[in-house]
Amino acid sequence: MTHLVVTGGNRGLGRALVEGALARGWAVTATSRGDPVPAGARARMLDVTDLSAVARLAEGLAPVDILINNAGIIGPARQSTLDTDFDGFARTLAVNTLAPLAVAQAVLPAMGPGGRILSISSQMAWMGYAKSDRIAYRASKAALNKVMQGLATDLAPRGIAVALVDPGWLRTDMGGPEADLDPVTVAVGILTLAEGLTMARSGRFLRHDGSERPF
Repeated sequence: MTHLVVTGGNRGLGRALVEGALARGWAVTATSRGDPVPAGARARMLDVTDLSAVARLAEGLAPVDILINNAGIIGPARQSTLDTDFDGFARTLAVNTLAPLAVAQAVLPAMGPGGRILSISSQMAWMGYAKSDRIAYRASKAALNKVMQGLATDLAPRGIAVALVDPGWLRTDMGGPEADLDPVTVAVGILTLAEGLTMARSGRFLRHDGSERPF
C-alpha cells in the first residue's frame, strides 16, 4: 500500500490531498499544528518551523513512498520592496523554503529507491514575472524551487525523484473565492502526478496537470 506523508493536511489543498489519497486506498500521515485532519489519516502535530520537532518526524513512521510538502503561508501584510516587514519575510522563508527541505531530510531515512518528494510551489515563483507584490511569498517560492532542484540532483544516485508543483490559483483561504481552480480537482492531478513521477522528470517544475513550466 502506498504511504503518503503530507504537511499542512488540515485545510485547503492539503486537506484535499489527504482526502484524495484516502479515496485511492493509500495510507496517509498528515501533519498540522493542531487542527484536525481528515478521518482515516494518521495525524502528527507539527510546526514545520520547529526544526527539532521536524527532525523527529520519522520516529515511528512506516516506510514512506511519497512526501508532499504542502504547508505554506502567504506572508506578512507589508511585503513590498519599499515597505518590508523583515520579521514576517523571515518567517515566510522559514515556512515556505527551509521547512520543506528540513521535512525532506527528516523523512529520507524512511524512504528508499522509488520514493518521490513533491513540494507545492507557485506560479508566482516564475522568474519571468517582474511583479513585486507579495515579494516575500514570491521570493520564498523561487528559493524553494532552487532548493528542491538541488535536492533532486543529490538524491538522483539514490533513485528518489523530486519535483516542484505549481497548483495554480486555488479557491482556498489563501487563494480566496475569486480563484479559478477547485482544490479537489487540483489535488487529484497532483496525486496522479506523484504516483507516476519517475527519475526522468526529477528536478522539474510541473503544473498540477503534469505539464512542464519554466522556472
